[in-house]
Amino acid sequence: MDRPNYITPSGYTALKDEYDDLLTGERPRLVEVVSWAAGNGDRSENGDYIYGRKRLREIDRRLGFLARRMKAAKVVDPARQEDRTRVWFGATVRIVDEDERERIVTMVGDDETDAAAGRIGWNAPIARALRGAAVGDVRRVTLPAGEREYEVIAISYPD
Repeated sequence: MDRPNYITPSGYTALKDEYDDLLTGERPRLVEVVSWAAGNGDRSENGDYIYGRKRLREIDRRLGFLARRMKAAKVVDPARQEDRTRVWFGATVRIVDEDERERIVTMVGDDETDAAAGRIGWNAPIARALRGAAVGDVRRVTLPAGEREYEVIAISYPD
């Protein structure tokens, strides 16, 4: 990876929980089903065996992905941010565009994004444009729909 995988403590916990659930929960249960299905004879028409093996490959790929992401993770606690006057990782920012539409976004790790909840990845175009901005700053963002300007109205961090 060419850049750090910043993540909040709760985001890291979510990755670890998913990893542990797959490794110690779903995968062992599926191995049992596949083993049972393999003992039933003809595997070429055995749905439990065929789809069980397919799901095992999916789980193993996901486990590898999660392991790589956790290894590259740099956990950053936004509550410990010293410079709370500027937009940095973990900041919750209230912005307004040229049409006076207001949005509230929180800068989180790329693995914990949720656009519907206003949680945008640290490497998203809006997040990159807002990095280091202070209240009152206007930043231009190039989005798929075109360029937009956003003014920072408020910045907050968790306590």
